[in-house]
Amino acid sequence: MLRTRKVLLTLVRSKHRKTHWSQAQKKQFTKDRALENFDDFYGQVFGNRWKSIRVALLSEHKYMALVNQFGDCEKTTAFLQADGAINLRDIYNAKKQYLTQDNAEMFSDDKIFKLDQKIEAFAESQQRQEMESLYKKDAPVFVGQTKSSESMDDVVDYKKSLNRTLRDDTEIDFQRMIDPNEGTAGLHEFIPASKLKGMEDYVAESDHYKYYNTNADFPITIEMEHNFEIPETLNIFSYERGNVSDFRPPRTCSTGVLSHFLLDGASVLPALALDVQPGDRVLDACAAPGGKSLLMLQTLRPGTLVCNDVQESRVNRIKKLMNSYFYDFGDACRKRHCFVTQQDARHIKEYEMYDRILVDVPCTTDRHSVMENDNNIFKSSRVKERLRLPELQAAVLSNCLKLLRPGGSLVYSTCSLSPVQNDGVVHMALSNVFNDTGITATVRDLSLVMQPFSDMYKFAYPNTLKYGQLVLPFLPANFGPMYFCKLVRN
Repeated sequence: MLRTRKVLLTLVRSKHRKTHWSQAQKKQFTKDRALENFDDFYGQVFGNRWKSIRVALLSEHKYMALVNQFGDCEKTTAFLQADGAINLRDIYNAKKQYLTQDNAEMFSDDKIFKLDQKIEAFAESQQRQEMESLYKKDAPVFVGQTKSSESMDDVVDYKKSLNRTLRDDTEIDFQRMIDPNEGTAGLHEFIPASKLKGMEDYVAESDHYKYYNTNADFPITIEMEHNFEIPETLNIFSYERGNVSDFRPPRTCSTGVLSHFLLDGASVLPALALDVQPGDRVLDACAAPGGKSLLMLQTLRPGTLVCNDVQESRVNRIKKLMNSYFYDFGDACRKRHCFVTQQDARHIKEYEMYDRILVDVPCTTDRHSVMENDNNIFKSSRVKERLRLPELQAAVLSNCLKLLRPGGSLVYSTCSLSPVQNDGVVHMALSNVFNDTGITATVRDLSLVMQPFSDMYKFAYPNTLKYGQLVLPFLPANFGPMYFCKLVRN
């Protein structure tokens, strides 16, 4: 006879894998952290314009094609024009001719600079949030706030508390002794802690924004730049504003080199603004991956070009690029026309050796930061590196001003929207180099010579920048971001 058994079924919800969309959606990726940071800071700096900048920043950026002079130049130019691309020099010259002195917008040397108060307010807000998160019960009172329930004697100075030792506490009995019979004989005296463990590498987020300071403690002159040209030997092609067509990939020419090089359209401006003249000794201080160096070599003007970077992997990228576009690159190095060097740009000591220097410093690389998780400077393990970027940038720029001969020109550039890394670093470097060596520089205002590019690029308003120019991401012309500032050593 068969017996029936009762079976109790219990429903258990299984957990999804970490790769499942329901789990991945809950995780905050590095690029999400970067975008959150930009929303807070750039939203304050750019106001309503940040919405359109944000959309463009999260979209694929637009390229330009640099024709290789050492390949089949005429054939490459012909097929780019057949695809509808336009020579950037033709666009610039046509717009420049239209913008006569009567109908061109004139720029005053005395700009109304509006960012100071915005950044100061944002830095204070960041500092307040940090202190509240670290010391929720004992957060200090800021200027403009009133403390009703507690007296001012109860306010805790959080910076002082980080360095406080047990010797500062009167309630501790420092005469306590350890009996040698019951413990180690060497422990006769209690030794108080000298520092708060774990806080020695702590860097507050708000400290990053304090690098921005426009109070001039050094002599500075700002003069309007009137000279700018795109050399006849240089052929850069772009699609018109609103046309987002892709360029064909580079092909191999009869000489064995690649036909053209694709780069962000805003990246051509710092190299063009440097205005390299025939026979100039040029330094690209932070050259990798080498696109701007390649552009300067394509002008056929540098007498000597030194392409420098700090890491071996980055130096190898420069060499690989140059070998792809110059069939005799090794011969050019032997003839002392071009060098690839590996040094920290802060410690190069070839003082007053260069006629032109391009200083395209490491930065937050805003477009990469919101698009990619790999090699993202907003990783939690790279917080200290990111917050101290302005220190690094200012140190590189200060030293490069020493490498520049009197009368020589330098262009500082970043691919960041941050006023701290842009105008803030320029100001800090000019102050540091004057206080250390007495060197002064004249800022060349590029507002006027950049006007003919207004049909190709979206520039930030001149009154939001004190020293340089800023190309804003903008969907119909999605180049950048790119900041650049030209300095001439006095």
